[in-house]
Amino acid sequence: MTVANIAASKSVHPAIVRLTHWLNAMAVAIMILSGWQIYNASPILPFSFPSWMTLGGWLGGAIQWHFAAMWLLMANGLIYLAYGIASGRLRHRFLPISPREIVGDLAAALKGKLAHDDIAHYNGVQKLFYVGVIAALILVVFSGLAIWKPVQVWWLTAAFGGFQGARLVHFLAMSVIAGFVLVHVVMALLVPKTIRAMIFGR
Repeated sequence: MTVANIAASKSVHPAIVRLTHWLNAMAVAIMILSGWQIYNASPILPFSFPSWMTLGGWLGGAIQWHFAAMWLLMANGLIYLAYGIASGRLRHRFLPISPREIVGDLAAALKGKLAHDDIAHYNGVQKLFYVGVIAALILVVFSGLAIWKPVQVWWLTAAFGGFQGARLVHFLAMSVIAGFVLVHVVMALLVPKTIRAMIFGR
């Protein structure tokens, strides 16, 4: 086996995956923080977010940040999905998802006995989380479009139960994404080699 083949065999994340991952992380962080500022301008639930947890300073500023990050998230997300589907990476890494595997791996994780020897292999809980957050991101995009253009895409807005329904779905999907980010960061800190792999590829 040549040196190049050995290096390739140890690769966990190709360059395009690493690049889109970090761009997505930046876009999602901006959208969450600016989204909380937009939410504070007209809350749909009986609470608001502290100003230090928001981005934009006021409604207009938050909307500018939100829309800038939105285009980055959509373009970058499409590149990630296109590569994942065309290369078979999404199918290979995230499927199949077995309920038995999820329950077993979750029980092992709660007992602190979940192995992380091969970070190129995702366990059942990871598969569920990653597929779930991809679905939540897609839902955020469509519900956001329904909020942004409620007249032009009235059929999409209607599918979410109207403007307020789309806002609620958008907020709940964002909450799922924020929860994923929190768990993802904590787990990455607990298993530092996953961070090195996402930076250097192996």
